[in-house]
Amino acid sequence: MGENDKRSPPDRVGRQCVDAFRHTMATLMLEGGADVRFIQAMLGHTKLDTTQIYTQVSIRKLKEIHEATHPAKLSREPRTERPEPAGEAGPESIE
Repeated sequence: MGENDKRSPPDRVGRQCVDAFRHTMATLMLEGGADVRFIQAMLGHTKLDTTQIYTQVSIRKLKEIHEATHPAKLSREPRTERPEPAGEAGPESIE
């Protein structure tokens, strides 16, 4: 929306809401595993480049999740020895 936009403010606000909805829908679909070509068709984009903007959002989200959940970053609880299940003899009980 540039300086030459002649629409009234309520029209611009309405358009922003529609654009935000489309962007959110496409991002959530992509994060949910939808094919980018399917999203392209739903949004009516003629060029895949236009739709691929949403993949950047997903890559950022993926990096956030990776950083938050990667085992090297998580604090690990110390390992405790598990008791052997009843009925199973360990090597020390064999005569």
